[in-house]
Amino acid sequence: MNASATETAPSRRRATFHELEVAGVRRLTADAVEVTFAVPEELVDDYDYAPGQYVALRKQLPDAEGALHEVRRSYSICAEPQPGEVRVAIKRDLGGFFSSWANENLVAGDTIEVMSPTGAFISKHQMTALNDPESIDTDAEDTFVAVAAGSGITPVIAIARTVLAASEKVHFNLIYSNRAAMDVMFLEELADLKDRYPSRFALHHVLTREQRISPLLSGRIDHEKLSTLLSTVIQPEAVDEWFLCGPFELVQMVRDELASLEVDPDRVRFELFTTGDPQKGRPEGNIGRPIVVDDQGDNIQISFTLDGLQGEVKSPKGQRETVLNAALRVRPDVPFACAGGVCGTCRAQVVEGSVEMDENYALEPDEIEKGYVLTCQSHPTSDTLVVNYDA
Repeated sequence: MNASATETAPSRRRATFHELEVAGVRRLTADAVEVTFAVPEELVDDYDYAPGQYVALRKQLPDAEGALHEVRRSYSICAEPQPGEVRVAIKRDLGGFFSSWANENLVAGDTIEVMSPTGAFISKHQMTALNDPESIDTDAEDTFVAVAAGSGITPVIAIARTVLAASEKVHFNLIYSNRAAMDVMFLEELADLKDRYPSRFALHHVLTREQRISPLLSGRIDHEKLSTLLSTVIQPEAVDEWFLCGPFELVQMVRDELASLEVDPDRVRFELFTTGDPQKGRPEGNIGRPIVVDDQGDNIQISFTLDGLQGEVKSPKGQRETVLNAALRVRPDVPFACAGGVCGTCRAQVVEGSVEMDENYALEPDEIEKGYVLTCQSHPTSDTLVVNYDA
C-alpha cells in the first residue's frame, strides 16, 4: 500500500500480532463481509490508529491435503477510530484462499492473530488517532476528493466519516466505481453519510456493467470519462487532498490525469489493492520458499537488526533469495504482511551493502534516498548486507 507519511499519524511502530476474538461478522454484499475484532482494554494502545490505516491478519489454514499453512492478508480498517474494536471488510477474490475462507467460515467467537495497525494512506491534515480526539482541527475549511473502486472503499469510508464529523466546513467528494449496484460495499452507510451531510458530501456511483441515467456514471472509467468528471463534477484547483484507492490501472490513470492538470503530487495519497502485474495479481502474504544453505558454498552474508537484536543468515548467491525470505529463516517474527511490495510493512534501511528491489508501491522517493527498501522485494547484490528494521 502506498501513500505519503504525515506528522499527524501515529508514529511508525513495530508491527506486532495479538490474538483477537471476532466480535461479529456482518454481510455487506454476496461476496463481502465486515469483521469486527474485540480489542481488550490492555491492548487499546497497541491498536490506536488513524483513519486509512490497515491491519494484517494471520491464520493457520489447511490446504487441499489438510496440511496447515500460515496465511497472511492485509485489510484496511473500514471504521473511524473506536476504542475497543477494529473493523475490516473482506471481499472475496476470484481464487482467493483466505478471502473465500473468511466469507464462508468466519463467525463470532473465532480468533485470529491481528497485527497492530500501520500504513500511510492517511490525511496530512489534522486528523485524530484513536487516543487523541482533541488533535482534530475543527476550523479546517478543506475539500477532499476520493476515487475508489470495489473494496478500495474500505479505508476511504473511514477517512470520509472522520473528516466530515471533524468540521462543518469540510467538503468531501467521492467517485466510487463498481460493476453493479449489488456489488457496492457499504451502500447504506454511504447513503447515511449523504443524508447526514447533504451539502458537504457528494457521492457519485459509477457502475461499469449497469446502465445509469447519466452516461457519465455508466461504464468503465477511462481517460475520457475521467477527464470529464474532473472538469465538470470536480474542480481540481479547489481540492486540498486526494485519496485514490483500488486496482493499479485506475489509480495510475487518475494520478497521470492529476499530474497533467499540474496538481501538486504532495496532495495526492494513493493505495493499491493490486500491483498491475497480471502474473502476480493481488499480493498474498505467505511465508517464502524454503532455501537449503551450504555453509561451504558461495553465500551472501546478511545481517539485520530487529527489536535491538542482531540476526545473521547466509543466502546462496544462485538462489536470488529476498532479504525478507532469508531473515524469516532465522527470525519468524520479522514483520511483513503482503509480501508483494504494496504495504510497506517489511521496510528496512540498508546500512551496508546493496540490493536490487523488484517492485516498490509503498516507499516515497525521500525514503529511498535515505536507503530504505522493501525487504520482500530486495535481493542482495553485494557479498555482505546489513539492514536495520528498527530504523
